[in-house]
Amino acid sequence: MVRRRRLAAELRRLREAAHLTSDEVAARLDCSASKISRIETGRVSVSPRDVRDLVGIYGVTGDLRDSLIELARKSRQKGWWQGYGDSVEPHMATYIGMESEASQIRHYGVTRIPTLLQTEDYARAVVSGGRAGPGRYPGPADRIVEMLMERQRRAAASQSKVWAVLDEPALRREVGGREVMRHQIEHLIGLSATPQLFLQLIPFTVGAHIAMDPPFVVLGFPDPADLDVVGIGYPTGALWIEDADEVHQYNMAFHHLQAAALSLDDSVALMIEVLQDM
Repeated sequence: MVRRRRLAAELRRLREAAHLTSDEVAARLDCSASKISRIETGRVSVSPRDVRDLVGIYGVTGDLRDSLIELARKSRQKGWWQGYGDSVEPHMATYIGMESEASQIRHYGVTRIPTLLQTEDYARAVVSGGRAGPGRYPGPADRIVEMLMERQRRAAASQSKVWAVLDEPALRREVGGREVMRHQIEHLIGLSATPQLFLQLIPFTVGAHIAMDPPFVVLGFPDPADLDVVGIGYPTGALWIEDADEVHQYNMAFHHLQAAALSLDDSVALMIEVLQDM
């Protein structure tokens, strides 16, 4: 998905640099203008042949031409998650595709632990509890949990940095029962000691803060050409925000949340306190 976004942005830039409209390009390729639009917005994958034809129209040659054709080939490669097609809805496949290429994941959660930080038992309880909801978790529960655990393994192997800011209710809600929750909090404490996770908690005592409503994720990528993306989930799908100004607002909101939250050490202390209260 990230490669497709990068390719789409580059093809759009090249068309504009050639002073051509989508209609003019479509006429030369004998296709619809809507196809050019879908390619340039990343809504569809584009074949190496289409890229070859497009860059030919734009007068692109040499290394840039070859690199764009190779990017088209790579953008059409199947991701590991597509092996779980019976358990992954399209919007979630899109998210996993971007998450798998992210180098930074900034997650704000309100009522539950983020998927990348869940124990297997906690994840199973979340999946089981959400099966009656609209558009939630197709396929067998064991298959879904297997996929979620694979996401964690791959994220750990990629060395992606995860900054998580969680509201205290995420710790207090006994998902799966007290014992499952105890193991989950112990797991978070252990993860907090690793170099990949920076976990801060916003205690009840903070009161009102800047983002008390929906949770969100900001994905950052290693290539500066790939701009950050904000993901906001809802029961039947997900909203992707790519507009630079809007993404900036979410990044600023996350910085405010970090400022409102406890320090990394004090967050661990709060988790230990919650464990003692259970």
